[in-house]
Amino acid sequence: MKFLVFALFVAGAYGCGLPTFPPIVTRVVGGEDVREHSWPWQVSLQYKSGSNFYHTCGGTLISNQWVVTAAHCISSRNTYRVYLGKQNLAISNEAGSMAISPSKIVVHENWDPYRIRNDIALIKLSFPVTFTDTIMAACIPASGLVLPQGAPCYVTGWGRLWTGGPIADVLQQALLPVVSYANCSKPDWWGSLVTQKMICAGGDGQLASCNGDSGGPLNCQNPDGSWDVRGVVSFGSSMGCNYPKKPSVFTRVSAYSSWINDVMTKN
Repeated sequence: MKFLVFALFVAGAYGCGLPTFPPIVTRVVGGEDVREHSWPWQVSLQYKSGSNFYHTCGGTLISNQWVVTAAHCISSRNTYRVYLGKQNLAISNEAGSMAISPSKIVVHENWDPYRIRNDIALIKLSFPVTFTDTIMAACIPASGLVLPQGAPCYVTGWGRLWTGGPIADVLQQALLPVVSYANCSKPDWWGSLVTQKMICAGGDGQLASCNGDSGGPLNCQNPDGSWDVRGVVSFGSSMGCNYPKKPSVFTRVSAYSSWINDVMTKN
C-alpha cells in the first residue's frame, strides 16, 4: 500500500514518463542520436579526477530527488556528481541541464559483485529539482511485472559506440526487444548467470548496450503513452557489446520496487 500511494503521488503530481518532446522511436551500439531532451530522466553519473568530472555511468531520475543506477557503478573511493538534462557531454553549461552532488548513495545491501546479483543503487540528490521540459522523472513499474518475449524497449546512454570504440558525445538510443527468461537462461545464452530478477534484451548480434551505458535505463512504454524504467543496465558479453545470444542484461526494476520505495521513504 505504501508503494501504491507513493507511485500515485509521483504520477499524479509530476506526470512521470511523459516527456515534453516525445522520443522518435525507430530502429547503444549501432543506435542513433536521440531527439533532443526526449529522455528527460536520463542522467550522466560522473566521477571526479583532479579538478574535472568524467562520465562513468548512466542513471534514471525517478522522483524530484532520487536517481536509480547500478551498484557496480558506485565506488566508495570516488566523488560523484549527477548531471541532469544533458544531451551532449561535450558541451559544458548546456541549456536546460544542471549538475548536482549526491547527499546520500544507497547500494543494495545484498549486492554481490562476483555473481552480479542485486546490481542496483539509489542516489539521493542534495536538493529536490524542479521538473522542466529537460528534466523529468520516469515512472517505476508496479512490483512483480514481467515483460513478454519481444516487448519493444529502448536502451539509452552515452556508452561506447562500438566494442572498444569511443564514448558517445550525444545521447544514443537503440531498440532492444525483450528476451524471455526461459530463452535467456538457455545454456548457449546466459545460462545460470541470469536470474528472474533480471531482464535480457537484444542478443541479435546487431544492437546492445556497451561500456558507459551501465546504470542507465531500459525504457518501455505503457499503453497510456508513459514510459517506465523497466531495467538498469547491468552487464553484457566480454566478447563484445553486440555478441549473438549474449543480450544485454538489466536489473529488473519491478523486482526491486518495494526496496526502492523503502529506501526513499526511510531517507
